[in-house]
Amino acid sequence: MNSSIEQINRINELTNEIEKLPKGYISTKIISGKTYFYHQWSENGSKKSRYVRDDELKELSELIEKRRQLQEELRSLKQFALTSLKKSHSNEKGGANKMECMLMHKRIPVAEVEIDRDSGMIQKIGTIYNAVHLPVGVPVRHGIADRSALNEWWADRSIPASRSGVREALEALNMSNTKSLLTRCYALSLSDQYWICPDGTGLTWDSINFFSNAFSDDIGDILFGAGRKKDPLDFSSPDSTSDGNLKKRWKIIDGKRCLIKGGSNPYRQQPLNEVIATEIMNRLGIPCVPYSIIWNKGAPYSVCEDFVSERTELVPAWRIIKIEKQSNSVSLYQHFLNCADKLGIPGVRQFLDEMIVLDYIIANEDRHLNNFGALRDAETLEWIGMAPIYDSGSSLGYDKTVPLMLDKSETVCKPFKRHHDEQLKLVSSFDWIDFDALADVRNLIVNVLSEKNATAYMDESRIKMIADLTYRRVRNLEMLAMSSGRVQVIDNDDEVGNNIAADYGPKMSM
Repeated sequence: MNSSIEQINRINELTNEIEKLPKGYISTKIISGKTYFYHQWSENGSKKSRYVRDDELKELSELIEKRRQLQEELRSLKQFALTSLKKSHSNEKGGANKMECMLMHKRIPVAEVEIDRDSGMIQKIGTIYNAVHLPVGVPVRHGIADRSALNEWWADRSIPASRSGVREALEALNMSNTKSLLTRCYALSLSDQYWICPDGTGLTWDSINFFSNAFSDDIGDILFGAGRKKDPLDFSSPDSTSDGNLKKRWKIIDGKRCLIKGGSNPYRQQPLNEVIATEIMNRLGIPCVPYSIIWNKGAPYSVCEDFVSERTELVPAWRIIKIEKQSNSVSLYQHFLNCADKLGIPGVRQFLDEMIVLDYIIANEDRHLNNFGALRDAETLEWIGMAPIYDSGSSLGYDKTVPLMLDKSETVCKPFKRHHDEQLKLVSSFDWIDFDALADVRNLIVNVLSEKNATAYMDESRIKMIADLTYRRVRNLEMLAMSSGRVQVIDNDDEVGNNIAADYGPKMSM
């Protein structure tokens, strides 16, 4: 958390800002069928009220809301400062293997946590300072946060143990598990604004966040197989909190935070598929994260700019469905809609229509619940909408031989149904699809996959089969869209069992 001087300065800043903003609230009165607005507040023990004109209503409402937010931050900061005075800053409490921290949301203290250094897991949750800023899906009952739910969220921040090359990376780092990496980078990420502040460190969000500060390449280099080149290592890297099983890393390119991601053997096709998916979505008007290709040592890597800013954050669908228990009689699709509606996330149904249609066209096999989500304002917690579609590379038969591509039963489907034909039934409308824009989809695919460097991984027959099968799916979709008797079907049939990421490790042949 902040040092004592920084805490006092921030408290003074907040106090001064709050004093300049209007107090109270806006009330309404309906007179003869017309609505009138009044600004109500208390001053020196007396209630005050004044009429608010229509042309000043919006600005006044925003100023009152800003005052409320600053007051909330001030209360949290004062409570934390008071508790900090009572605690030792020697980190001796709880033993050498315990790490006492404050879970932070940008500059807002959220909860005291005690982390075990060996396992990297949260052992204890202390005082909660701001429950509404806990991660989505972490319940609080009688003032106590659910430690199991918080640990689930915490574990999801770490690099999956199944990621390609992670075992060798851990050996180079002399670490036993990827969760231990979280504490070394203060759990900072480029996907959201959460972090941990160890007691007594005096760290501030403004001085260490990765959105406005540079970060080290050391961890990314090791994850990409470069080995340990120096000692000591600089662990200040968002690569310690990147999810997914494919090899990936963050780099600052021309001042922009960019994610670089590789492909899996034997075809290394995922980066190329990201470019194809981007082109298809652009033609259909589907909001998406654009991808491009770079080559390094003969291998393709996809590159995309971070779509999260210092003000926003990504909340995966996996966290959204955790806000309430799913009934056995309710499908996962409907449960997600219910949870999103309860949170107030706009535009969800249209987004799901677009995502399901895209995934059918490209035969996506890895749209698990951490591969799509919603964006919210990290400060006001206001929901912005669903995030642009990202991470569509595990598609177009990325790991299959040509004969297996022809067998529909070999194509995995997520997140709602086990088969794409069944998942298509969830689409509420196909009216928005411009099929003319996909008339040359075969040429699009052939051009991307026939890039000179790609010929080392796939031949013409494979490329042709991918293009032909995709064109066939587009035509099947068009016929379905033209069907007059077609209705949306939401049921529990063919439900996905485990929404987990694809494993790109070597597979045993039987």
